[in-house]
Amino acid sequence: MAAHDVALIPGDGIGPEVLREGRKVMDAAAEVAGIAWQWKEYPFGAEHWLKHRKGQPTLMSEKDMAQLGTHDAIYFGAVGDPRVPEHVEQAGALLWMRFYFDQYINLRPAKLLRGVASPLAGKKPHDINFYVVRENSEDFYIGLGGRFAGRQNRDLLELRRALYKARFQVDIDIDPEDEIAYQIGAITGRGAERVIRYAFELAKRKHLSRVTVVHKANVLTKIYGLWTETAARVAKEYPSIEFDTAIVDAVTMWFVRRPEWFQVVVAPNMFGDIISDLAAATVGGMGFAPGGNINPDRKAGVSMFEPIHGSAPKHGGLNKANPIATILAGKLMLEHLGEDQAAELVEHACEDILEAGKVRTYDMGGNSTCSDMGDAIAERILQLKP
Repeated sequence: MAAHDVALIPGDGIGPEVLREGRKVMDAAAEVAGIAWQWKEYPFGAEHWLKHRKGQPTLMSEKDMAQLGTHDAIYFGAVGDPRVPEHVEQAGALLWMRFYFDQYINLRPAKLLRGVASPLAGKKPHDINFYVVRENSEDFYIGLGGRFAGRQNRDLLELRRALYKARFQVDIDIDPEDEIAYQIGAITGRGAERVIRYAFELAKRKHLSRVTVVHKANVLTKIYGLWTETAARVAKEYPSIEFDTAIVDAVTMWFVRRPEWFQVVVAPNMFGDIISDLAAATVGGMGFAPGGNINPDRKAGVSMFEPIHGSAPKHGGLNKANPIATILAGKLMLEHLGEDQAAELVEHACEDILEAGKVRTYDMGGNSTCSDMGDAIAERILQLKP
């Protein structure tokens, strides 16, 4: 019997209740597939920060992070509480984990399940079925930037004026008291190569035939020129997989007009952040959108699996949230741990319950509770036992 040691971080708002149902379903899958879970729950969230780390820029300490790194995976609920500065629970928790454990892949499946209606007319179950692979550690999320105002900013304003004049042959007025803000994006050849290679390997593993590389190299030629050149080089190693490129503007249009075209989509960090939410909307919304923050080398860093919706504090404790995104994040975790049979069982059970239509949470127009949905899916898994 395979045993997996997993850290649980329920977090804030609806996080504890959706993760409770995710664990319930994972336990049912384990019973059927012969898996042993070793769960350890951590209190990291708003209450923990307010009691033990108030004023600190991160939700967890370095020691806490090292402890999380001893597990096989992290199963995460959600963080976000109005009592805690947003940067603490976002940059000081989610982003920090991504960088600390080198979770350079953000995997976001978009699949229209049986029993779920798409807002796009005429789409049937599985018509929409693709993966967004988002680079998760570079681009405009590296945290380099600043703001300047007043006289200290004069040199920067003069530089901007000189650049405009040199490139566009226009002169611009300068207000020496004006404020300027800037953010630096950076992509490395190694960072681009490893995420693009992951996308092609994912296509190969899932028996898919097309990888679409998203960019904006037509305007941001330096940063995304390196991205597209790296993609073209990697693609030559996979001659049986079609190599497709698309400007991000067009991708947003075609996700709506013809989502069936896409199979694996790989994008730089910022564009991937945006288009993966659009992809989620096409398959029913955030309640059906799981995410994995993955280091493919399990020895090099622990991976974290979560629903991509937020903590929704106003709904916290009401037992009404849709837990399916969290349950499907558990499916991604099972795949990462090599438990493919159990992973397929989880998705099959979710679809059976959704298609039957008797259990529907408020976002689907029903009045079933979060725990109702978790109970139904767990029970269906047990019924599917050979």
